[in-house]
Amino acid sequence: MPTPQKRIALAVALVCSPLPWAAAQTAGATLSEVRVDASAEKETATGPVVGYRARNAATATKTDTPLSETPQSVTVITRDQIVDQGATTFQGALLYAAGVRSDAYGLDSRADSVRVRGSSPDIYLDGLRQGYNYYTSTAAADPYTLERLEVLRGPSGMLFGAGTVAGVVNMVSKRPLQETQREVGVQIGTWNRKQLQADLTGPLTADGQWSYRLVAVARDADTQVDHVQDDRRLVAPSLMWRPNAATSLLLQAHWQQDRTGSVAQFLPWSGTLLPNPNGKLPTSRFIGEPGDYYNTDRQTLGYQFEHRFNDAWAVRQNLRYARNNNRGAYHYADFFSIPGGFGDDPVNQRVIGRLYGENTTRTRMATVDTNVLGRLDTGGLQHQLLLGVDWNRQTEDKTDSGDAYDLPIDAFSPVYTGRPAVSAVPVAGNQQRQTGLYVQDQMKWDRWIFIAGLRHDRVTSGVDGTPDERSSDTTKRLGVMYQLAGGWTPYLSYAESFTPVSGTNLFGARFKPLKGEQIEAGLKYLPEGGATTFTASVYKLKEKNQLISDPSNPDNRLQAGETKNKGVELELKTRLSTVFDLIAHYNYTDVDKTLEGLPRNQAAVWGLYRFSLGGVTGFSVGAGARYLSAFRDGTGPRVPSSVVGDALFAYDSQHWRYALNINNVADKKYVSTCLARGDCWWAERRKAVLTATYRF
Repeated sequence: MPTPQKRIALAVALVCSPLPWAAAQTAGATLSEVRVDASAEKETATGPVVGYRARNAATATKTDTPLSETPQSVTVITRDQIVDQGATTFQGALLYAAGVRSDAYGLDSRADSVRVRGSSPDIYLDGLRQGYNYYTSTAAADPYTLERLEVLRGPSGMLFGAGTVAGVVNMVSKRPLQETQREVGVQIGTWNRKQLQADLTGPLTADGQWSYRLVAVARDADTQVDHVQDDRRLVAPSLMWRPNAATSLLLQAHWQQDRTGSVAQFLPWSGTLLPNPNGKLPTSRFIGEPGDYYNTDRQTLGYQFEHRFNDAWAVRQNLRYARNNNRGAYHYADFFSIPGGFGDDPVNQRVIGRLYGENTTRTRMATVDTNVLGRLDTGGLQHQLLLGVDWNRQTEDKTDSGDAYDLPIDAFSPVYTGRPAVSAVPVAGNQQRQTGLYVQDQMKWDRWIFIAGLRHDRVTSGVDGTPDERSSDTTKRLGVMYQLAGGWTPYLSYAESFTPVSGTNLFGARFKPLKGEQIEAGLKYLPEGGATTFTASVYKLKEKNQLISDPSNPDNRLQAGETKNKGVELELKTRLSTVFDLIAHYNYTDVDKTLEGLPRNQAAVWGLYRFSLGGVTGFSVGAGARYLSAFRDGTGPRVPSSVVGDALFAYDSQHWRYALNINNVADKKYVSTCLARGDCWWAERRKAVLTATYRF
């Protein structure tokens, strides 16, 4: 048996090498394999949760940590919540998450775009970054493939490196279970939605060493915008190997093909929010040309490996390689010429100018995160240490684009003439690489809980044919909690973020990274064995080194800008009885005027009631309401407040589930945002989806 010194040496070597097989060979006969039914497994940060109330999460610490011991705001959207609320998109799954503006850009089929605490968060899958760019570098996520979503609100540079001040939304994939669970289902719904879906999992061998999962989706659908489809084909297989209780290796693959267009039409203020002499533009208005498209093909392959040397020390590695091919060709409205108006027809306001663009972008991304996790005691202080290194590289290459301008169309009575011919022009590729070293210590002393972390990153980015730009930064994190009797835990935390900024000023000096920091204080209530989770938090965050114009030289830019944001968030998840679940949240956001407009007040509540009918059990009804206060974006028009309702009617038997989900029950027609630059974004109209699922 290897000595402790050899075990530690092996762990350090693995931190710097993506070769998990060496550890698997030393799994030796240290621990015998133990098989446990999925139904009896202790709750973890990656496994199934019954109901809406998760107790553990991993995004805030990179360890499986109880939320009651996490000194930062985290919201977990469980699989049961995704199913009951009928979420069919990434944004839809976050509609009832505290601190999140999920529909900030209304309908947008091109990206998973949400806002957290006033800014755009970074999107991760199973703890690894999805992409650096807003569009084209990844495909829109499908909630059917996910076990849960975790929203870490606030800076997370110490854990993940370069990123925004908003935080991280981490999606957790469905994993193989050691208990057989299979389902196939069909959906039909509004806008000609037709979808087949399947989720199959269970053991492959009698001894439980091998288990599998296969998730598949096939959808043909239109959208509320004319001539824009929403078709998808998806297959996500995974395979788990557990040769013994000390070692596990999860192999994951994902293939996805999306055929859609741009639901966002970028329509001007006039005719959407503001009066127009010709009336209101319909929410279905398409100002492009039939045949416009936005198509994505994505393939990923990776693994998650863990080996426990003993009860105290373990090594883990998470690796993924992804390829994404995006092809877009679509029109959008010219709201720039007269911001918010009809530049080609300012008097009659019927004919609107259009712009057209074509592009092809091929993206490759490799990312790996390796760490050693260990527990030790120093006197009365208990430590959980995390020492790791992560690396990622994204490359965009073979990109070409073409554009056309001055393409007028009557927005109130469009006549389509076909897409214009454009000449594709090669565009230089670009690369971005990041390497980070991090250390984190989670400590307990009596009723006190502490967390401290430090990380250093080096980031290199560049465009083909130009010198690379290099930047580095060190980020830190501190947190303290005190466990009171009855499940109450007050906390205080400090966290930082950094975002590289490309380019130089007029005098050739490189720009410094954006630097974000947040102070957060809160109170959590998670009683042991109880049915309630409650979090109250207040925060203050800022981001400095924003680029602004040099008042003494219009050709130069200075890094003297700073955005500030503060707010209050309340979140409740509870089971009031064996038949009634309730979730609710309220956000107050004091928004900096330099940020895109967000409402000061936001609230949502959702309840699910189970009942029997005529002696037959298995019926349930759900209802929810979402509220946004009025707001404006800078000098843009005032967006009125809105209240939107959602509903569920469902029946569950031993093998069947039938569910009717209706979002925006009253079919409220409203804009989610009107930006100061001149365009408005329609919110989603009433959507009904009927799902029939057979479990066997």
